[in-house]
Amino acid sequence: MITNTQIMLIRKSWRQFMGIEPAVIADLFYSKLFADNPGIRKLFPRQMEAQYVKLIDMLNTIISRLPQLDALTDDLAAMAQRHTSYGTKPVHYKLVGKALVWTLRQGLGKEWNTELEEAWLHCYTVLSNIMINASIPANDEFASSKH
Repeated sequence: MITNTQIMLIRKSWRQFMGIEPAVIADLFYSKLFADNPGIRKLFPRQMEAQYVKLIDMLNTIISRLPQLDALTDDLAAMAQRHTSYGTKPVHYKLVGKALVWTLRQGLGKEWNTELEEAWLHCYTVLSNIMINASIPANDEFASSKH
């Protein structure tokens, strides 16, 4: 689970981070994701402006609801199912997490530190595991044994 201290750190850093224009944040994130993983680009629309809005809105919603993680689980599972229908594979979650942490580090600059990185990494791992587990068919024992 995510501790109250981690939630506090994440929410505080996100408020600071949102001082940057959301389109700039999203563009930086996706530029990093696609530069490191060119094969992922085909999973996204050609025009990315609407995707930028979806990314920031999703992160705002998730971060605001972190204290009620249990209530967020169903929404994360539904999102995972949608992402699976777009072609998202479990391996993609790790790549997205790396790009997200890199983007946060760039945007927060001197405010970024080890404690904050650990909080974000732990939070992302918990959330992505919920999504990965929700994207694996219940009767697919081989797939679930790989995670």
